[in-house]
Formats: sequence, C-alpha cells, structure tokens
Amino acid sequence: MAEEKEKIEGVVEHIIYYNQDNDYAIFRINSEKYPHLFPDDEIVCVGNVPNIKEGENVILFGDVVNNSTYGKQFKIGSYKKTPPRTKIGIERYLASGNIKGIGKKLAEKIVKNFGINTIDIIENSPEKLATIKGISIKRAIAISEEFKKEEEARNILLYLEGYSIPTSLGEKIYKTYKEKTITIVENNPYRLADDISRVGFKLADDVAQKVGIEKSSKDRIKCAIRYILRQAGNNQGHVYLPESLLINETINLIEVSREEIEKGLYELHMEKQIRIEKSEEDNRVFIADYYYAEAYVAKKILSLSKNKAKIFTNKQIDENITIIEKEDNKRFAPKQKMAIKKAMEEGVLVITGGPGTGKTTTITSIINMFLMKNKKVELCAPTGRAAKRMTEATNMPAQTLHRLLGINYMSESKKFQIFEKNQENPIEADVIIVDECSMIDIELMKNFLKAVGKDTKVILVGDVDQLPSVGAGNVLKDIINSGLIEVVKLDEIFRQARESAIIMNAHRINKGEYPLLNEKDTDFFFLKEFDISKVGETVIELITKRLPKFLGIEDVKEIQVLSPMKKGLVGVEYLNNILQEAINPPNPYKNEKQFRNIIFREGDKVMQIKNNYNIAWDIIENYKIKDKGLGVFNGEEGVVDEINEDASYMKVVFDDNKYVKYSFTQLEELSLSYAITIHKSQGSEYKAIILPIHSGAPMLLNRNLLYTAITRAKELAVIVGIPKTLFNMVDNNNEINRYSYLEERIRKLSEYV
Repeated sequence: MAEEKEKIEGVVEHIIYYNQDNDYAIFRINSEKYPHLFPDDEIVCVGNVPNIKEGENVILFGDVVNNSTYGKQFKIGSYKKTPPRTKIGIERYLASGNIKGIGKKLAEKIVKNFGINTIDIIENSPEKLATIKGISIKRAIAISEEFKKEEEARNILLYLEGYSIPTSLGEKIYKTYKEKTITIVENNPYRLADDISRVGFKLADDVAQKVGIEKSSKDRIKCAIRYILRQAGNNQGHVYLPESLLINETINLIEVSREEIEKGLYELHMEKQIRIEKSEEDNRVFIADYYYAEAYVAKKILSLSKNKAKIFTNKQIDENITIIEKEDNKRFAPKQKMAIKKAMEEGVLVITGGPGTGKTTTITSIINMFLMKNKKVELCAPTGRAAKRMTEATNMPAQTLHRLLGINYMSESKKFQIFEKNQENPIEADVIIVDECSMIDIELMKNFLKAVGKDTKVILVGDVDQLPSVGAGNVLKDIINSGLIEVVKLDEIFRQARESAIIMNAHRINKGEYPLLNEKDTDFFFLKEFDISKVGETVIELITKRLPKFLGIEDVKEIQVLSPMKKGLVGVEYLNNILQEAINPPNPYKNEKQFRNIIFREGDKVMQIKNNYNIAWDIIENYKIKDKGLGVFNGEEGVVDEINEDASYMKVVFDDNKYVKYSFTQLEELSLSYAITIHKSQGSEYKAIILPIHSGAPMLLNRNLLYTAITRAKELAVIVGIPKTLFNMVDNNNEINRYSYLEERIRKLSEYV
C-alpha cells in the first residue's frame, strides 16, 4: 500500500453511514487543527473502520479528495482509535450506546459530575458513580466492566499494531481470541496461522520472532509442517507429501535440524493434526482432513457400487434403446449402448470420453430411461457454466454441486464447512448424474458422497484426459484406475464431430499426433508469430476485428483468450492489461477502482479466483429478486455491473444472473478475465478461444494442457505463436505428478467392503 500523505485527529461527532457487512463508514469529526486542509471545522471521513463509535477519538491516515457530489472528504487508508479526551467527546462516547447501561441523559449526568475525570472514575473508582441518582452500586460495577471490555479491545488493537498487524486484521484476531489475544500472541503466535484465515505462516513467524520465540520452538516447527502440507494441497493439488520431501522443504523454510522436524511430525501425528502412513518406499504424510476425506471417498464409493438393483430387464433396455433411436433418428455406438445398460444396473458408473464421442447424447438417453420408471434424477456439475451447459444439452435443470448440497457456512478459519445435505439429510434422488468430474477435488467429493443416500445411483461423467482439479486430489483418474468401479470409455467419434477440426485435432493431440493446421473451411487455425512482443498485438486484432466479423458476433466476451502461464508477454497478467485497454478503455461515464496492480472498470470481464462460501448473492430477473443464497466459487465468471466509490463496493453479475456485492477489501477475490489460465477454463466452453503460445518451461507446456485448451472451443480455435512450441507440447506427455492415494486405498478397502 502506498504511504498516505496526511494525518488528522479528532472526535467522531456523527456517523452518517455504516455498513456492517464490510465496515465501510462515512462520519464527521470535529477538529480545528487543519484549516489548511478543511477551512470548516467539520471534516467528512470515508473508509473502512470496523466498529466506529460516536465520541471516539481517532487518528486517521490518508488523503484529502474532492468528491464530485459531496465535496472535500478525507479518504482513510489506516487509522488508530484512542480514548475520548474532551468533556464533549466523553459525553458523546458514553451516549452513543458503546457502554451498556448508559443512555444520553445518564451520560450528561455523569460527565456533569465528573467532567474530564469521567473515564478514570468509570475505570478505577466505579463506586463513585453510585453517588448519582439512579445508579446503584451493582449498576456502577456493571458499567465499569462494560467500559473495560471496550478499553481492552482498544489496547489489544494497539498492541497488535506494534507487530505490524493492520487494525482490520487485528479486529479479526481480537474477535477470535478476545481477552486471551495477548497471551496467545506472546506464548504461541503460530496459532494465528491456524485459526485466522488471512494469517499465513510468514506473518505468524514474523510476529513470533519479534516476541522472542526461539527458532527451534516446537510450535514453529509444527506450524511450518502444517503450512507446507497446506500449500502443497492448495497450490500443487497434492493430498499428501512423501516424508523425505516434506522434511527437506521444512528444513529449507525454517532452517532447523532433521531430528527436530521428525519430532514435530511425530507430535502432530499423535495430536491427530496430520496422519503418517507407513510405506516401504517413503512414508506418506497427510493433513488430517485430506486423509479422512480419501478414506471416506474410498469406502463410500465401494459401498455404493454394491447397489446393483436393476431398473429394467436386459430385454426392456434393448427395446427402450430402439425406441429412443427411432424417435430421435439416431444410432447409438456399441459403447453408448453399454453405458446406457450399465447405468440401469450399476450403483456407481463412470462415463468418460473425449469431445464428439457422444457423452451428452448418452446422458440424455439415460435420463429419459430413468424417467420412464418415474425415477427422480438430479443433474449437477462443479461450476455454474458447466451446469448451465448441462441444462441446455439435456433440457433438464442442472445446478452446481455446491447448490445441490446447500452450502450453509464456512468458518473463518476454514477448518470446517456445513452443508444442508449430509448423512442425516441426504439428497432426495434415485439417480444423481455429475458432469465434468475431472474438476472435483477430494474434499468436494467427500462432501458430495456424504449426501448420497445408500440406495441412490451415482453416474460420474468426465473427460479423464483433461487437467485435474484445481483443489487437492486426482479423484476421477484414481477412481477409474482403481479398476473396481464400472467404467465405460466412449471412443467412437461421430460423423458430425468428424467435420470439426477442433474435435479431430483434440483427439490427435491426445494420442500424441500433431494437429492438422490451417486446412480449408476449418474451425482450427494457427497464426505464426515468432516475435513475442507482437503476439499481444495479434491477439487484440483477432478479438476486436477479425473474429467478431468471422463469427458474426457483436459481444467479444464470447471470445476467450487462454494462456498456459500467468507472467510474461503471453501471460494472463499482461494480456489482461492490453485487452482491457482495447475492449473496455477508460470512459468518463464508467466508474473504476484500482486495487493493488489491477484497475477494475464497469463493464470489465472478471473471474472469482478463490472459493468464498459466505458471500451473499441475489438472482435478479426482470428487476425482481428471484432467489437468494450464499457462495461464489473459484472459476465463476461475470461482468462488473457497478462500482460505487462512496459506498465502497463493486457489484458483479455472474453468468447465472447472480448479483454479488463485493466490498473494496474483498477485491482480492477477483481478477480480470479477458485472458485466463487454461487451468481456470476447466468446465467452461466458449464460442471461440485464442491460445497464445511462444516459449516457456516444459512443466507449463505439455500435451494435457494443450488438449484441455483446445476442447474449450465450440466453434473456433486460433493458436498464435511458434509452430515448434505447439509440436513440443504435443510431444511432452509429462503431467505434473500429484501425490494422491485414493486409487490404492480403493483397492485395499475392496477386500473388506
């Protein structure tokens, strides 16, 4: 954050506006000290100040700004609260409702009696309050205790500021620990990293060093181990780490001996915070949540697979398939017929296959077969876009997995989340069909399976050759590779699909063959550009001029730029900046807000980049609220609808008509999405994609990534860059290894379930 230019101090005279959701406040302070900034004594201040109270003395750091509507204001960057220092300030503070048991009239009486000494009397000699008519000894002591709580909070926030913890985060810490805050910070500040969502290991470690905690402290070692395991799950998708790798990474992070780390591992295992599984090669170390999630998924999926009650006889299935073929004028491939039959008899079925192999047709026919028997079928997918596509393809309502489960709450520490649907309250369905299953991580699969009734059939659909989930695990691939769950792989490409170069090239790439480039009357093009500095110019020309004309579209938001990387001249950060300038340039009629290194502007295309289980949304149709709920999830895309600088919020409307209001402090959850990484495009489909590829690390440029990118395009795929890089990606079949144990766990458990 840039250093604020001005510092002002005064008493909060009147709170004009306060938003409890984001702590945004507009208030007046009265101060005669700043005639050079504010000719009048009254100063209007705007910004995020949690629990601001009238009568409080505040020290504010920030900038003087001229609001076009409201005139000169002080825009707050940071702040400190101090006890009121004047008789008027004390009276307003007491009368504002800060202290339970004191109203306006009583505040006047107390200050009239004790004047500037009021605060000292309340804090240290409360019995003197009983000399005022209407205040008993009992009430006087209660008033003193309430005041001390307020004073305690203020002192703790000042204490935390000494460790470079901003007030907004300090409020969160105090809310969690209350009067125990200082004791916890001084004895084990590493608890902050476990209990407070915005505190990571590095901040906790910095506080610990200032407090004077030894670098070889057990708490430090254990916190570092947990941190590395969580980072491995969040950033690389690992469910566990081999013990030797974990120890080496911990040594590199905190520079303590191997023996001390091994002791920390043992203690964490005994405390059940982690689980260590013995192995002849290298022990597996899990965060406890992932260990139990894998164990549950393995057990439940095996249990459900035993439910083999037939819906139809084999003869009836064949007859119904014939009826569907005649009615829809179609011919099922042998594998499609097999998938339909298996769906009628298996408790759990996986249907996988690449583009153009008839997954959607097969699923639609399976749905129709179940409906013939009046079975209740639920359709869902991990993302809103995937669910919407499923609805359009099957003419049946589909929803996100989170919506189906009924997300209720996520704790601040992110240690647990509550879904309405679970073992005690399962999803009411005879059959649940889940699309885009390659995107489902181990935690979400656990929560889903917990909500599946013991007699409910589950059909998992997905392309196993696409990228794995953003979250931890390799769930779909592990289930398939276990060999114990029924799998049908659709592999025949239908005639209509064979007419698409996108589909045919996707299959060629998946088999390790080079795609056919720039054939006549095709939907797949390669534009050579060896100069990396000109790739961006080509992308802009394509998205603003050539492709809209070629596709006959006006809304360029139907064209998605995908990139294998975040940084560099073909990375999403640079591309988003130049695309925003070309597609949605600055406009005096469009509000904008800079957050860190991103400028958000009304009309911008944006994406949610982290799960937020608690944020509220409204679905609005025809200017009326049709539905309400909680939760916006990683990968959901939308458009900036409104930026309100005065009320400090930005409103985004997502693809499924969800309107979400973000406080400016929440903008870290959003990014521009004119260009997105290929990983973020999972589960989505676009009219056209542009894929710039030039040079980069082999781990960022592999076959799996290229295949996923190409299969996002419905009507047109354009690659810009160097042909050799494209061919190297096809040749590079080295996927980034994920440490997961679900496949083996299913096999081992099969002997007992």
